[in-house]
Amino acid sequence: MRYRPLGQTGLVVSELSLGAMTFGEGMGAITKVDQAGADAIVGAALDAGINLIDTADVYAGGQSELMVGAAIGKRRDEVLIATKCGFPTGPGVNDTGLSYQHVIDACEASLRRLGTDHIDLYQIHRPDPRTPFEQTARALDDLVRRGLVRNIGFCNLWSWAAALAVSHQRHRSQATFCSAQMYWSLLGRGLEREFTDCVAELGIGVLVWSPLAGGYLTGKYRDLPGDDARRAEWGFPPVNEELGRVVLVVVDEIAETHGATPAQVSLAWMLGRTTVTSVIVGVSSLAQLESNLKAADLELSDDEVTLL
Repeated sequence: MRYRPLGQTGLVVSELSLGAMTFGEGMGAITKVDQAGADAIVGAALDAGINLIDTADVYAGGQSELMVGAAIGKRRDEVLIATKCGFPTGPGVNDTGLSYQHVIDACEASLRRLGTDHIDLYQIHRPDPRTPFEQTARALDDLVRRGLVRNIGFCNLWSWAAALAVSHQRHRSQATFCSAQMYWSLLGRGLEREFTDCVAELGIGVLVWSPLAGGYLTGKYRDLPGDDARRAEWGFPPVNEELGRVVLVVVDEIAETHGATPAQVSLAWMLGRTTVTSVIVGVSSLAQLESNLKAADLELSDDEVTLL
């Protein structure tokens, strides 16, 4: 496993990290992993050198955080835990968003579920247009000052919003975003227009979610998915099927050349992006994790990268 700097924190993270959205039950075809499976997957990931596990308070209604904490157990010192807040976590009208109150309450609840005294990377999960950023920034800064959070990041912001947020934090000498968790794949390359330039200028690391476009780049969904398939129930992120079929032809050809899988080729391409800090892989089995880990050893030629 190779490691890359996490923004300007001084920390390094594994170029592949583990996503835990599949842990728990209640989210349809997405959640497939029970506690025994989570224990095996987390243990194998740590043994392979992965040192970042990403979850969120909204995944399976908090089950994912509970299971991640239990699976890590006594190996807490080996791993950086990343989690998120911002989506609804209860029936109350204030149990959502990025208000000062909800950010503080959500963080303290995540700490209890994870069974830890600090979160290594706490991320706002989505924009909240009803809350002035000043409130969110103050909450995040207070969490860092209290020692409950070590570093902060954001997910799914536009580049202009990220730039304004960081400028606000720096001007007030507050804890500053060190990472951006964003969607990026062979079928979702909007970040390359100007977002990657923005975060590079700001010194922010990029964590990639859904590098396989919701499983499409595994090749399993090149035809219409069956009723029990994940993309039939939850087709997210959206995929341009016409473009997807063209891309998969090239991916298949390169995979055959290397004796690899389409997923491994797609992940290897993602790892070759110079702006990427870590690529988050979510798996539902130990075999799937072991297969994805092989992408780190797959070297694509310049010609293959150009084709992709």
